[in-house]
Amino acid sequence: MNHNTPLSPRPLHHLADGGRRVLTTAQLRTHGVSAARATEQCRPGGPWRQLLPGVVLLHPGPPTSEERLHAVLLYATRQRTAGVPAQPGADESPAPPYAEAMITGLAALTLHGFSCAPPLPSLDVLDVLVPRLRRLRSTGCARVVRTSDLPVPTRVTGLPVAPVPRALADAVAGLGNAGNTGNTGNTGNADTVRLLLAEAVRGGHCEPAAVVRELTRARLLNRPHVVDAVDSLLAEGRAAAEARLYRMVRDHGLPDPVWNVDLRLPGGPHLGGLDAYWPEQAVALELDTRAPRPGGRAADDARWAEHARKRELLERLGITVVHVTPRALRDASEQQATVVRTALTASADRDPAAYVVVLPR
Repeated sequence: MNHNTPLSPRPLHHLADGGRRVLTTAQLRTHGVSAARATEQCRPGGPWRQLLPGVVLLHPGPPTSEERLHAVLLYATRQRTAGVPAQPGADESPAPPYAEAMITGLAALTLHGFSCAPPLPSLDVLDVLVPRLRRLRSTGCARVVRTSDLPVPTRVTGLPVAPVPRALADAVAGLGNAGNTGNTGNTGNADTVRLLLAEAVRGGHCEPAAVVRELTRARLLNRPHVVDAVDSLLAEGRAAAEARLYRMVRDHGLPDPVWNVDLRLPGGPHLGGLDAYWPEQAVALELDTRAPRPGGRAADDARWAEHARKRELLERLGITVVHVTPRALRDASEQQATVVRTALTASADRDPAAYVVVLPR
């Protein structure tokens, strides 16, 4: 018996009436529909339409946004969608696996719930992220984006969608395409980039450092409007982290520190700025909002080395330094409050710290 032989053909209206109305030609063959028969159905005036090479819409009208998304994913994975013939009575609309493909760019941000991302019907092309070595070209409504490091997708309404930082980077990279934005002006692009990055932080979708890492990896920080947006993003992220820090101290009953101060040795050098300081216990807290910045790896290394030097100097003077990340404040504020409280309590068992001058920053 030839296991590649389809089972007895079923009426074509059965396919069109099924739950999922976008299939590949390989999937159609498992239903007994030959390539020639599919081509005939897709002729002008026919009951079906070919949306993308090897991908068929099983009705004559325009596709819905959901159908376009499925079509793009099927196009990106169509070589892998051939399966065993459909069995009579089986579910006709199983959730497709879409192995090694996911929606990215502006469409992904819309699916993630970004209010400033354009609605799906307005997007002429939908970005799909695939491994770098895949032999696939952009065509029709599918724009292929390749990567050597495919992220783990997030499932949104059953679809594989790139994580927000990766989707942002791909959206920024593709904003020069008038079909996606409806605006080819540099000012329009700059405003869109700034709004998208700001919403990523305000909406709690991700931390600024994750966005900047993806923009750096995509080599997008050589665009002046992206650099400006990143500066605003990092400022926005720090403001949000500071607000969480204030709430942590208040909500968990920690003693009030002095906020945003500079430390100096009496008549001596500047020791560095701190987000919070408890003078009686000689405990300092610093928000670790470091992220890659324009200027390259050497500039980042220099900034990070300065942070390490400051911490070492303060600890040599007997000052305990607690570093807290914005993500930890967001996801585990009670745990971070415990760390601070432990440091404050332990101060009674330490030798007195050196006298330092505390100045407002």
